[in-house]
Amino acid sequence: MPVHLTRINPFDNDAVDIWWEIYAAAERADRGQDTPVWTLEESRLELQQRTDTIERRAYLAHLDGNVTASARLALPQRDNVHSAELGVHVAPALRRRGIGSAVLTLLEGDAHTAGRSILNSETSWPYAAGEDGTGIPGREFARRHGYALALGDVQSRLRLSVDAALLDGLDAEASAHSAGYTLQSWVGAVPEEVVAGWAALDAAVETEAPIGALEIEARTADIADVRATEALLAQQNRTSYGTIALDSDGRVAAFTQIVVSGDDGNAYQWGTLVHRDARGNQLGTAVKLANLRMLQAHSPETAAVYTYNAGVNEHMLAINTRLGFAPSERLGELQKRLT
Repeated sequence: MPVHLTRINPFDNDAVDIWWEIYAAAERADRGQDTPVWTLEESRLELQQRTDTIERRAYLAHLDGNVTASARLALPQRDNVHSAELGVHVAPALRRRGIGSAVLTLLEGDAHTAGRSILNSETSWPYAAGEDGTGIPGREFARRHGYALALGDVQSRLRLSVDAALLDGLDAEASAHSAGYTLQSWVGAVPEEVVAGWAALDAAVETEAPIGALEIEARTADIADVRATEALLAQQNRTSYGTIALDSDGRVAAFTQIVVSGDDGNAYQWGTLVHRDARGNQLGTAVKLANLRMLQAHSPETAAVYTYNAGVNEHMLAINTRLGFAPSERLGELQKRLT
């Protein structure tokens, strides 16, 4: 019998529970039982979010009446409308039976029907396995189905807390280069008076950072997007920590954000970017230091911060190394063009 792919209602709790359980089991089977994954409620609430900028779909795959895999499809609605992001997770006990290939074919068909010609996905592998993931099952599966490694990322982990003397020394060095800029930090929503500048840098992160061979367009800066994300974070029991650098005219010259999961207790580094006109002043280090200090002061129970950087982004990797981050995994950003 063929594999059937069924789109699920994000408000059907039983279906979403099964969808998430397969996702989490597959990720942990591949990456280790302690690997950080989105929690059930974080995932459920994201699927339920209604937004003008992206359409999210979740699927369950059935074979002989049994659920065998879960899948997801994200369709941008404003920028990068030629692309789609997808993921396939097969229940670990049911692998090597062609289920993943069948589900991927069906999912690609839905993306094509939606008018998408560029497909994006990702897969992870141990850091020691090398930059291209050769021999890793997920990477080889993607390769067989035409997904090229467009950008290789490094996941790094910082164990908390960081020694205050280390932070003080780095802070003194950064401050000597960043005179004329003022730092501002907060917990929660971005203050209204700086949200436009924050939105501009946040929208530019994906294309200002190294993108390798990825075909990707810059996102449109939109304050409404920032507020929608903040509303979702609040629902998900996540807490945002933000820091910016302001120039002498009060313009946002740099930003960084850490988000802490209230469910699993881990912290995740989101965007960090310095405006082109302000680079060379160690503002990236300055804002990351201030944000880290704030995180440790307000959330002393947080045990680790996880971050991803392009492997070729030597500058940001060097900053993270000085802060104490250590490489913990690799992630491949994959891309395929439909013909």
